[in-house]
Amino acid sequence: MNEREVAEYLIANPDFFAEHAELLGAIRLSNPHGKSAVSLQERQMQMLRDKNKQIERRLAELLRYGHENDSIAAKFHRWTIRVMSERDPHALPKTIPAGLCEIFEVPQAALRVWDVAEPYAQAEFARTTSEEVRSFTTSLTTPYCGQNTGFEAAQWLTSASSVSVASATTDGVVDTANTTESIALLALRDPAAGPEAPAFGLLVMGSPDPRRFHEGMATDFLTQIATLASAALSRLLPH
Repeated sequence: MNEREVAEYLIANPDFFAEHAELLGAIRLSNPHGKSAVSLQERQMQMLRDKNKQIERRLAELLRYGHENDSIAAKFHRWTIRVMSERDPHALPKTIPAGLCEIFEVPQAALRVWDVAEPYAQAEFARTTSEEVRSFTTSLTTPYCGQNTGFEAAQWLTSASSVSVASATTDGVVDTANTTESIALLALRDPAAGPEAPAFGLLVMGSPDPRRFHEGMATDFLTQIATLASAALSRLLPH
């Protein structure tokens, strides 16, 4: 009888060790945590303990993710209220990134909108944006997250119209000392025009931490931020 046949016999006869309980203590197996031998019963207990530890670690990880999501959801709620409470359309393009910096602790944020209605055409947030940026923004179907490889839009983060964590609660003093290593780019589209509509703006977030915005990160909340910002800023468009 070979090993496979022994294994098949034990699987087919689950009551074998119940009928021969004395074998549980007599069979000696190598200890995975040392050189000594342990009984089959002790090895089974060790396997159960190891499995329980894995389950406990997984549960702790899930709980941590749950707490993180709850925290992000609460912050998103606060930011939503701030954006919806802004009555001045001219101030809205500043309120949106400032709220992201203050509430979400995003180190840097800025946005631009184009093809706005005439009353807003000369505003800082409506400054001329290159066709390359407009075309790239329209091509974004989901938020882009990753390293700053010299994106033109990343330069907005160190301009006088940008906001940072340091400036979000001050009188507009922008901290330009930090370099931008990672960025998130969120296309802004008129919600009434549908997801295939050309973008009318771009929201940029940046960080000196290359891991803050990375490829492969979850973008569900970023998508919600883009959707709400788009809805709020759509009032700046000609109707």
